[in-house]
Amino acid sequence: MLCVAAAVLALVPSGALAQRDTRKAEAELQAVTKEIERVRDQVNRDQVERNKLARELRAAELFASGVRGSLERIRRERNELAAKRSTLAQQKREQEAELAQERASLAGQLRAAYLIGREEPLKLLLNQKDPARAGRMFAYYGYFGRARAEQIERIAAAMQRIDALEGELGAAETKLAALEAERRDELDRLEGARAERGQVLASLKAEGRSRAHSLERLKKQQSGLETLLRELRRAMERLPSIDGNDAFARLRGKLAWPVNGRVVARFGEQRAGGLKWDGVLVATERGASVKSVSQGRVVYADWLPGLGLLAIVDHGEGYLSLYGHNDRLYKSVGERVTAGDSIAAAGDSGGRSRPELYFEIRKGGRPVDPRPWFRAGAPD
Repeated sequence: MLCVAAAVLALVPSGALAQRDTRKAEAELQAVTKEIERVRDQVNRDQVERNKLARELRAAELFASGVRGSLERIRRERNELAAKRSTLAQQKREQEAELAQERASLAGQLRAAYLIGREEPLKLLLNQKDPARAGRMFAYYGYFGRARAEQIERIAAAMQRIDALEGELGAAETKLAALEAERRDELDRLEGARAERGQVLASLKAEGRSRAHSLERLKKQQSGLETLLRELRRAMERLPSIDGNDAFARLRGKLAWPVNGRVVARFGEQRAGGLKWDGVLVATERGASVKSVSQGRVVYADWLPGLGLLAIVDHGEGYLSLYGHNDRLYKSVGERVTAGDSIAAAGDSGGRSRPELYFEIRKGGRPVDPRPWFRAGAPD
C-alpha cells in the first residue's frame, strides 16, 4: 500500500503538490481565523454584552482608539505635506534665482547690442576689405542672436515652472488647512470619547467601593481571559506550525522587554481579594511602541474586560505572549510577526488610570513568570 501511494505521489508534479499544500494551509488558516472570531464574539457576549458598564467602556475605548488612529493618519499626512511644501518652496526659490540670472545676462547682451546700434552689421560690411573676415563677423552676430533667443526661451520656461510651483504650493496650503480642520474635529471627538469614558470609569469606581463587588468583577474578568485562552488553544490545534520558531524555550533570558517603562506590578504579587498577578504591569508613555518579544502569529486582537485592547501572539510549542491595555492595535488575527515588530501603541484601555502595558507569557495555558525571560532586569 505504501509503495502504491509513493508511486502515485511520484507521478504528481512537485509544484502541484506545493500549490495544493499552500491552498490547504490557507483554507485551514481561514477556518481557524473564523473560529477565533467566533470565540471572540462568544467572549464578548458572555463578558461584555451582559454587563452595561463593560459594554459602555468597550464602546468608548474602541471609539477613542479609532479617533487616535485617525489623528495619527492626519499627523503623517501633515508631515508629508509640510515636507513637500518645503521642497516646493526651495525649488521655487532656485527657479527664481535662475530666472534672475538669465534676465541679468540677457539685459547685458541687449545693452551691448543697443550700444553697437541696429546698423552696425551694414557698417561692418561696408568697412571690411576682407570678405572672409566679414563672413566670420556675420556668423558671430548669428550666434549671439540665437543665444539671446535661447535665453528668452529659458526665461519663459522658468516663468512657467514658477507658475506651476506656485499652483502646487497653493494646493498644498489648501490641503494643509483642510487637514488642520479635520484634526480639530477629531480632537473634539476624542475629548468627547474621553469624557464618556470618564463617566463610565466613575460609575465603575462607585460600583467597586464594595469590596465584594470589586472582587467579583476581577474574578469575572479573570474567568473571561481563561475562557478565551482555552478556546483559542482548541482553535490553534488546527493551525500549521510556525516555521523557524520551534525553540522558543531556548529564548529564556534573551528576550527584550516589549515596551520601555517602569515595572509597577510583578508576577505573583497580590492584587485585590487574594488574587495574584499572572504577569507584569509596566507604566509607560501613552502611544509608546509595544513590540512582539519573538516571532509568531497573532491569534487575538480585540477588546477584553479588564485588559482593554489586547493582542495575543502564538509563538509555537504552546507558548503565548499577551499584551494588554493598549490604545491601538496594529496587527490583525492571522498576521505573522517577528521579534521587535510594533504590534500596538501603549495606553490605558480596560479602565486603567494611566498608560500601562500588561504582559504575560503562557505555556500550555498556564502563566509563567516573565522576568527570567528578559535579558535585562528592567524595561527602562
